[in-house]
Amino acid sequence: MVALLAGRRVAVLTGAGISTDSGIPDYRGPDSPPRTPMTYQQFVSDAAFRRTYWARNHVGWRHVHRTRPNPGHEAVARLEERGVAVGVITQNVDRLHHLAGSRTVIDLHGTYAEILCLGCGDRTSRDHLAQRLVLLNPGFEEAVGAVADVEIAPDADAVIESTQGFVVADCECCGGMLKPDIVYFGENVPKERVARAFALVDAAQALLVAGTSLTVMSGLRFVRHAARAGMPVVVVNRGATRGDPLATLRVDAGTSPTLTALADLLPAV
Repeated sequence: MVALLAGRRVAVLTGAGISTDSGIPDYRGPDSPPRTPMTYQQFVSDAAFRRTYWARNHVGWRHVHRTRPNPGHEAVARLEERGVAVGVITQNVDRLHHLAGSRTVIDLHGTYAEILCLGCGDRTSRDHLAQRLVLLNPGFEEAVGAVADVEIAPDADAVIESTQGFVVADCECCGGMLKPDIVYFGENVPKERVARAFALVDAAQALLVAGTSLTVMSGLRFVRHAARAGMPVVVVNRGATRGDPLATLRVDAGTSPTLTALADLLPAV
């Protein structure tokens, strides 16, 4: 892998697998339970779905907003600092690449740290919304139990038995519907964001894929783009990925040790 990437500027594409060592489970890893994420249509069309989403997210947020970058995120930041990586395209919404020190990060699916009003477009922080939800739902978290005993999904979705009675917060400006500023299943990634991601790949001479099964086209398209351009594609992931047939090199291993070793060995560009 070092010989393949040495002397090349690299674009990095990451998925949920890079964040598992930070305590955030992935969606499709070898040991991951089956998950059925809520779709955009369900969220906007059904108040019961919204109540379920926000109740579960309210509990899960206590866990995910305290997570910290792991050695995999830090290795990607080091690669960028030394001129090896041109930047990172991440399918994750956890902002851990930012916290690790990466400067050029394209959050392909948005981040769960910001909340958007679908009515007036006002934005607010998830921390501020957390404070409002506590006031609207006194004792709810305590009734659910210790967060350590609750299964948490990558998008801060906590698996809890009942969300009955949970009060959903509306926009403080217009009373409209609030939604995390993330791309739901059934939504499209904004065209401008996709264009920036393709431009990042085009600015590189190789593509390094880390911690993603590439099951959805959202990430796979960049692998196909790099392969068509004749770039080396290196895939680091536990388990098979949809991009394996296009990979120049496939490494079945954890992202933290592999990326750390790569950052230690690759010379600056």
